[in-house]
Amino acid sequence: MSFVVMGVLRFLNASTPTAAPRNPLVLDFCFWLLFVTFATVGALVASRWPKNAIGWIFCWLGLSFSLGSASEEYALYALVTEAGSLPGAKGMVWLTSLFGGPIVFALFALVFLLFPDGRLPSRRWRPVVWLELVAVVCLVAWAFEPGPLGNLGLVRVSNPFGIQDAAGLLGTLGLVGLFMTLAVAVAGGISLVVRFRGARGVERQQIKWFAFSGVVFCAVFAAGPFLWTLPQSPATAWIWPVLFLAGASTIPAAVGIAILRHRLYDIDLLINRALVYGSLTATLLAGYFGGIVVLQRLFVVLIGERSTLAVVASTLLIAALFNPLRRRIQGFIDRRFYRRKYDAAKTLAAFTARLREETDLDALSDNLVGMASATMQPEHASLWLRPETTDAKDDAPD
Repeated sequence: MSFVVMGVLRFLNASTPTAAPRNPLVLDFCFWLLFVTFATVGALVASRWPKNAIGWIFCWLGLSFSLGSASEEYALYALVTEAGSLPGAKGMVWLTSLFGGPIVFALFALVFLLFPDGRLPSRRWRPVVWLELVAVVCLVAWAFEPGPLGNLGLVRVSNPFGIQDAAGLLGTLGLVGLFMTLAVAVAGGISLVVRFRGARGVERQQIKWFAFSGVVFCAVFAAGPFLWTLPQSPATAWIWPVLFLAGASTIPAAVGIAILRHRLYDIDLLINRALVYGSLTATLLAGYFGGIVVLQRLFVVLIGERSTLAVVASTLLIAALFNPLRRRIQGFIDRRFYRRKYDAAKTLAAFTARLREETDLDALSDNLVGMASATMQPEHASLWLRPETTDAKDDAPD
């Protein structure tokens, strides 16, 4: 319902001047899609495992965005578009700063501690939860600090609930809450590492999904400074925010897959492909731009001017190197990070070749047992062959 209200008010405020530049519609849609993803995953998890707090946290994250955005659009309509037409406009700006502030990050920090089953790794981590609760209380108290609200939003008003006599104390509590939240996030990251080291089977795969989404998000975030150095225009200004939101959306998607256990064991293949094609892309880009620079300098030396043939030659070179380079990178990744599977595949391939040539049954049996031991690594392996019966001999064709 809040998403519908936000959309209607967004339409009514389309031509209203705002205190800060309004985001492009495509960016607002990406924000909407991100937090709908949070809310959907949270609802699915909470409906199946009501005791798993991660589902309820994700529901709140999705709801907080919609409520915050709807409150901001409500305030803009009531204060600027149709001034005085609706009550409680300044209070809505306060709600926007509360819902969209550090409290959202503080609640998300709990996910690190509780993932994937909604329980702490052990009782030793309970003080971290208490620290998180104190941080949330401090951040809520910070919302009552007097002063302007919505400095980065569409509407700027003074805090209607500000307590003037406690301004210094409330500001200090806000800073304490921020540092506590960061401490909880760091402790949550450490708890995930502890969980992963002791995890086996399903839980290990679940943590891999969460870690993979975190790496994707950090990679997109790290690409921001590079994208900011590119020439900016109204047509390209939204590229970085959209990429950022796309990277952030991998987190609820990965958490949903991990907790709901949908195609859980695909994560190993996904990580493998990400390593291979990420390395391949970086290598090809470096080779492409390096080839252009070298060839352009060569053309300047030979003919005294630049030539488009450098771009054509670099493109053809990259096209020729794509498959050989991909196979080499794939082999290196398999040997370096998936050694056990790589050795098992090589052993199985060697056995298959031996199977086509071997005629001695005893030697073939020994090879089969050796292959099973090398690939599956059981504590004990043996081969039992059913003895040939008299009836089987009689029934055998001449």
